[in-house]
Amino acid sequence: MWFIRVLALIALAFGLSACGTKFKTYNGPEVTSVQVHKGERKMYLLHNDKVLKKYDVALGFTPIGHKNFEGDGRTPEGTYRINRRNPNSEFHLSLGISYPNADDRAFAAANGKPPGGDIFIHGWSRRPIKQRDWTAGCIAVKDREIETIYAMVKDGTVINILP
Repeated sequence: MWFIRVLALIALAFGLSACGTKFKTYNGPEVTSVQVHKGERKMYLLHNDKVLKKYDVALGFTPIGHKNFEGDGRTPEGTYRINRRNPNSEFHLSLGISYPNADDRAFAAANGKPPGGDIFIHGWSRRPIKQRDWTAGCIAVKDREIETIYAMVKDGTVINILP
């Protein structure tokens, strides 16, 4: 009887160790920058000039052009930084992008509108996606991909978002 209990405990231990977690670890080369090529719908994690990973992305529902105002559905263009992380994101996990910068705020103010904010790299969520570009201005990847990105990209990393 004790033999069966020991086997059951061993099986339980292996079963629990196989359970997945959304928090992965990464011990490879430092991600020194992130590049998003909006026209190609691609995102690259780079160590200096070497591509470590590349991903297909979805963008804001009006993907062409720089984000100017809150609600315009555009994904920003320019150089920003990863400035925060949200482990409890509505979209699985998310990394914050430092939009709007001073120029973005000034342009919006000159036009009497708010610049918007809360721009993230995030997962797809559990809801069905019926169109290619669907976010409110964010950069979306698959949930399993944001888990890897979340582990690899540190706060302060430069992100270049190109047309």
